[in-house]
Amino acid sequence: MPQLICKNLALGYEGKTVVSDLSFSVSKGDYLCIVGENGSGKSTLIKTILGLKMPMQGKITTENGFAATEIGYMPQQSIVQKDFPASVREVVRSGCLNRCGLRPFYNKAEKQLAEENMEKLGIANLAKRCYRELSGGQQQRVLLARALCATRTILLLDEPASGLDPKATVEMYELIAGLNTSGITIIMVSHDIAASVRYASHILHIGNGATVFFGTKDEYIASKLGYVFNLGGGMV
Repeated sequence: MPQLICKNLALGYEGKTVVSDLSFSVSKGDYLCIVGENGSGKSTLIKTILGLKMPMQGKITTENGFAATEIGYMPQQSIVQKDFPASVREVVRSGCLNRCGLRPFYNKAEKQLAEENMEKLGIANLAKRCYRELSGGQQQRVLLARALCATRTILLLDEPASGLDPKATVEMYELIAGLNTSGITIIMVSHDIAASVRYASHILHIGNGATVFFGTKDEYIASKLGYVFNLGGGMV
């Protein structure tokens, strides 16, 4: 059964439609990569999935009332965020804020969850370090651990390897693939077509004004669109 269904969506801002007739679904264990040109509506789609923006048309439904606040979200970092003066442990724990409700502190289970996720992503030894002193790859691992504290079901990742060097980029994609193998559903926005095709189970390719493609990775590769963009990416 699909965890997330987007049906006949029209998305935009300030009365301008960016993408229309957008329909796709995500099932448990899927690894969906959302790709497309700049300005095609990827960021608007992210905000809509998270419940931060209403669709101009159509609707998004979730399995058993699964709330947008239960999606673990890893945004692109701004310069200000990269310079955030908090410890790694504090940043990771902040992923549990939605679990706290009105409670002004983390309970034992939430603290333990943060420790487990730091261990899972290989950053437990950095727990007391200041976040802004870390390398780009280490910071991305911290943000991924934070997103994991918000969910055990779906991760929504916005350009998770942006700005990383080649080695850190490969490590990040392998970490994400490992989380997917463990049962977590992945929705990832990426400009890296080659990596998307290598790791994804499904591809959503958005063009200006319409959905260009939604289907499995193999269907994408077999399509004319997939062929053209895989050539541009350099490999399949």
